[in-house]
Amino acid sequence: MHDLIIIGGGPGGYLAAERAGHAGLDVVLFEKNKLGGVCLNEGCIPSKTLLNSAKVFEHAAHGEVFGVTSENAQIDQKKVIARKNKVVRILVAGVKAAMKKHNVTVIADRAVITGKVAGGYKVEAEGKTYETKAIIIATGSDALVPPIPGAREGLEAGYVLTNREILDLDVIPETMTIVGGGVIGLEMASYFQTVGTKVTVVEMLDHIAGATDREISNLLLKNYEKKGITFHLGCKVTGIEKGRVLYEQDGEQKSVEAEYTLLSIGRRANTNLIGLESIGVYTERGAIVTDEQGLTNVPNVYAVGDVNGRCMLAHAAYREAEVAVSTILGKKDMMRYNAVPSVIYTNPEVASVGFSEEELIEKGMAYKKQVTPMSYSGRYQAETDKGDGICKLLVDPETNRLLGVHLLGSYASEIILAAGTFIETEMTVDDIREVVFAHPTVSEVLREAVFQLE
Repeated sequence: MHDLIIIGGGPGGYLAAERAGHAGLDVVLFEKNKLGGVCLNEGCIPSKTLLNSAKVFEHAAHGEVFGVTSENAQIDQKKVIARKNKVVRILVAGVKAAMKKHNVTVIADRAVITGKVAGGYKVEAEGKTYETKAIIIATGSDALVPPIPGAREGLEAGYVLTNREILDLDVIPETMTIVGGGVIGLEMASYFQTVGTKVTVVEMLDHIAGATDREISNLLLKNYEKKGITFHLGCKVTGIEKGRVLYEQDGEQKSVEAEYTLLSIGRRANTNLIGLESIGVYTERGAIVTDEQGLTNVPNVYAVGDVNGRCMLAHAAYREAEVAVSTILGKKDMMRYNAVPSVIYTNPEVASVGFSEEELIEKGMAYKKQVTPMSYSGRYQAETDKGDGICKLLVDPETNRLLGVHLLGSYASEIILAAGTFIETEMTVDDIREVVFAHPTVSEVLREAVFQLE
């Protein structure tokens, strides 16, 4: 009998395998597709590779303000995709090497939980039965395909795309319509607009970027509109045809050109066909219910990453995996979600951690607010032309601790770690004021903001 079977080789699964293997457990990892999961193969890493190419292209094409002139700058989409594939191959190879180093048995097949045995559970794959003392379910999530007339037909024909197909598109379309103004939709809108596509985003809500603090998302919207992206907010898509997307706005039927249409309306936990019912694992709204150790309602069965629906971010899956393995090893550990950062890797970047202002209002929590322009940072001024980035702090007036930090501007994705650390360690504003920031850095805007707080 194995010590641990892990179903799913994405961020949560492979890191759990690495940590458990390092601790000396006998670990078997099942992955039916590719090690690295959606994040490494079809999400986080590929999209950031594309977005970096767009940033380099934008600098080359519009560097005059910085004293750099580059005539006839062009982007070669086929080479961009080729580089993306190279980056993915290197990182997947790294995951494989880590599994080998930590003596993890990797089986490339779909695994199904088939029941209980004395002291553990049964899992079937490759026509064989495996027994284990504990299971970590890390089967991730899939892109939602809404019941929009024409959507599935378009997917089959190739002019409708999900996050998987969009990252292999080796042409630059003249027009693209993106259904959904969340993180994935905005990142792809940013990329394709930068490289020359006329992009339209159709969003059901009256704002973009989902749960992002509204002050930030409104400013982000203005930035995107200046760049040339068209937004139709508060609109319902009613049909997709070859060459156009149909939508309803204020009761009126309208349409927009779309050589390609990207479906980006969210993701759904992968809980089907993995045998949860065979051992009675409880789910709610399609996601596995877990506690702060990642434990399900069934002893020694854990769920980490997107499949538990708690925080669909790769870095949350990493930490959930560590907590689950620690618990299996008998170590005291727990998952805390109050300081998990989120990032939108567009240009400008958006990063947030903690509560948004809307959440605090909804919860009836008292707070004080400080909004400081990124331009207070000397480095931001030196590297940005006419940028309107901000640093927004939300603070508990009683404890003087940070409740939320929200950033719009360059390097936001790197700065947010500091803000998350301040929240995680419950530092007060006075504590933060004593921290020495390197100068000149954009992160110094955090220091400026805490000193401006009254």
